[in-house]
Amino acid sequence: MAGKYFDEWAIGDTLTHDIRRTVTETDNLLFTTMTHNPQPLHLDIEAAKASEFGQILVNGTFTFSLMVGLSVGDTTLGTLVANLGYDKLVMPKPVFIGDTLRAESQVVGLKESKSRPNAGIVTFLHRCVNQRGEIVCQCERSALIKKKDA
Repeated sequence: MAGKYFDEWAIGDTLTHDIRRTVTETDNLLFTTMTHNPQPLHLDIEAAKASEFGQILVNGTFTFSLMVGLSVGDTTLGTLVANLGYDKLVMPKPVFIGDTLRAESQVVGLKESKSRPNAGIVTFLHRCVNQRGEIVCQCERSALIKKKDA
């Protein structure tokens, strides 16, 4: 399903995105090294084993990026003008290699654009949930979305 236009959204609209993703060691390693993050908890199995978690932690910015990416096809694909910001980002539970993640989105805000009459601002509450039903990442995303008849 392609993304929806601004005028097709209503506050309270809720989606459970179909695509899920099992996080691999390669995902974590590549993302961590591509972003020059030297945190041993993401890269050094011995350091990670000695931590309170006892294993490698998946890079939190990977989890955040995956959550947003899983939502795009149903929310903003083809209708996005620009992402305006991400707020209230929290990561209440850790993600480990082998966890399977899915995303959910809810519309929590709608606002006409003052500068662009052909678009409006949709605020989504995105949640990333693991295979145990635990929320591992959550944020609000404000997106400038095209209007259907503009």
